[in-house]
Amino acid sequence: MDAIIVCGNSNVNLDVNGSGIREFDNSCFSNENNSVWLQVTVITDGTLGFTLTPESTNLIEDYDFFVFGPNVSCGNLGSTIRCSTTNPLAAGLTSNLTGMNSTETDFTEGLGPNGNSFVRWLDTEAGHTYFIVIDRPRGSSGFSLEWTGTATFSEPPTDESTNLSTPNPTTLSICDVIAPVDDGFTAFDLESKTSSIRGNQTNVDITYHESESDAIIGIRPLISPYTNITNPQTIFTRIENSTTDCFDISSFDLEVSIGLDFFNPINYSTCDDLNDGDDTNGQAIFDLQTLDTIILDGQDPANVNINYYRTENDAITETSPLPDSYYNTRPFNQEIFVRIEDNFNPDCRSIASINLVVNLNPEAFNHTILQCDEDGINDGFTLFNLNEANINLTGGLPNRSTEFYTDVSKTQEINADSFANTVNPQTIYVDVINDVTGCKSDSELTLEVSLTDSNNTSLIVCDDDGVEDGFYQFNLNDADNDITNGLPIGLDISYFETYNDALLEVNNLDVVYTNTIEYNQTIYARVENANNCYGISEIVLTVNELPNIDTESLALYCLNTFPNTITLDSGIINDSPINYSYNWSTTENTFSIEVNEIGNYNVTVTNTNGCSKERTITVNPSNIATIETIEVIDVSENNTITVLASGEGTYEYQLINTSNNISSPYQESNIFENVSPGIYTVNIRDIKNECGIINQNVSVVGFPKFFTPNNDGVNDTWQVIGISNMFQADSKILIFNRFGKLIKEINPLGEGWDGLFNGERLPTDDYWFSVKLQDGRIFKNHFTLKY
Repeated sequence: MDAIIVCGNSNVNLDVNGSGIREFDNSCFSNENNSVWLQVTVITDGTLGFTLTPESTNLIEDYDFFVFGPNVSCGNLGSTIRCSTTNPLAAGLTSNLTGMNSTETDFTEGLGPNGNSFVRWLDTEAGHTYFIVIDRPRGSSGFSLEWTGTATFSEPPTDESTNLSTPNPTTLSICDVIAPVDDGFTAFDLESKTSSIRGNQTNVDITYHESESDAIIGIRPLISPYTNITNPQTIFTRIENSTTDCFDISSFDLEVSIGLDFFNPINYSTCDDLNDGDDTNGQAIFDLQTLDTIILDGQDPANVNINYYRTENDAITETSPLPDSYYNTRPFNQEIFVRIEDNFNPDCRSIASINLVVNLNPEAFNHTILQCDEDGINDGFTLFNLNEANINLTGGLPNRSTEFYTDVSKTQEINADSFANTVNPQTIYVDVINDVTGCKSDSELTLEVSLTDSNNTSLIVCDDDGVEDGFYQFNLNDADNDITNGLPIGLDISYFETYNDALLEVNNLDVVYTNTIEYNQTIYARVENANNCYGISEIVLTVNELPNIDTESLALYCLNTFPNTITLDSGIINDSPINYSYNWSTTENTFSIEVNEIGNYNVTVTNTNGCSKERTITVNPSNIATIETIEVIDVSENNTITVLASGEGTYEYQLINTSNNISSPYQESNIFENVSPGIYTVNIRDIKNECGIINQNVSVVGFPKFFTPNNDGVNDTWQVIGISNMFQADSKILIFNRFGKLIKEINPLGEGWDGLFNGERLPTDDYWFSVKLQDGRIFKNHFTLKY
């Protein structure tokens, strides 16, 4: 009978607690544990499903459900048409959701590990009513229910107050007017919301509840007037159609305001003045009405009443309000109280304290600036930087600033950074301001123009800082003595890049200064006597160039040419040598010198500006080669000659044959490969400094494979190649026929065998030879005689 009527396809959020009397049989074999009954009536044909989501995702939270219907009565429910009692933890599921959907085919499932928590949804007809029991056998969290499918429910009434344009329709806010008035709890007339929530709807009952679950179930309605239990507090409204029992839930907040909303100016400050005849007594007249606008902070003054009182009790009891123009009775700092109340509900009020603060005016001092007349016209008119006087005008106290005027009424303010005086001397009228309190005092600044002067000078250096770029780090103090030469002692000097900076004393340069214009730049020195300008001097900074020379050079000397000499010069680039002086490490002072020894030679080159640069010349040795040995591998498939030479030079190697033809051009390698047999000259030349060529003859022994004694002038005889009077001259050469018969012993220095034996030509055939060279090597092989 107490089933919750579900309407409008709205989501359901409930907490279930306790079980009813078991009054049904079901095919899922389960009882009620912590249950709630829902009654659903559809008004259109379609499908009906839902997804139940526990508030906690812990799988221990186990929800079951049972569906009865359609159109059964409380006394005759019959059996369940849908149910699920699967335990998600026992069934090994990864989610504790349950419900009815379109993808399942079973109508019932469970108990325990059986099923997946979902069954097939319902096919419904308009007018069908169902009872759905939601039960939680395990766990403690609430749940939410989301309807799925195409069937729809009757629409519930709605909260019409949310459509109103009044400020904060979802908030009921009142002042705390029940003692104690500052605890945030008071009585609310909840029924004041009823008409706005109902609007133009009929057959609507409205009740108010402390929890959403109470509102959904329709239990424990609140009685008005109602005292809130928290501040703020959310109240839930059940809006029920008395005919269909359909309902909706809305909410609004109760807010208790501790007095009115206002801005509290903690301090109201003014400056002491002479209106009472004494500007140092800490008393002044305050216009309290000027605080009203600050306190209201944009609120309508017609809705609020504001009064000021001497004590808090006076403000509470509304006794003896202060006048709008109030003269403080306690010097410098007096506390008063303001009462702000609602004109329409005087009990709704706030009280706050405000300090009336009287600030003293700052001390101010008169001062005189003595400026130099350095604009080229000696007329007593120049530019002043008035801010230079601030320390003297304010006494050097912190949080002080100044404003300058040309008239005593202070209507014509001056640009203090650059002011041109119009008379000499001239009085400037000054406001000295306390930046914290805004209070002001008067002083005067006298401007005078001095006609004294200081000396110009220059600083000249050579560009020898390691980077020849025309920039140099100067010590500006080096100019101090020249600037003050002949002037009174005790003068102060500061340096500036421009004349105006020096005149106005802005952008002081550091004593260590690098010029910003290369090679030549004029800066300015301001000379002061007791902070008064004595004169402004020009200082010309000159960076002279160093000699343009080649600072490092390498020369070579052929040791084999000693005692001949080579010439070393000073390396002047694009200039005449007569424009410089020279100082060699050899004590010579000429542009160039003659040397015949290896080593390092230094020369210091100085130009007409006295700037010097040093040149270092390294003389390294070179020499003609010394042949240590020549190794020959001959009578081989790859005859090679390896030349081993020593010396200070860098060498290349060449082979020349006996016809004075080049067999192998000059090469870096000292090894010659695939050399044909013969007598050669090995040439070795120095390429480091062209110190000369040395050579040596070498023999490569070899044996011809054939000869043709036909008197055509080509290969007419057979002879061992590479033998000469110098090489292997005492060698023995024997020639045999194929049968081992000695045919001929030939002279190693002769023309060789002509193919005759006892004056007769021997036939074409292979013949054998045996050669014993003078160095003891023995070779045997054969060759071919052919015509």
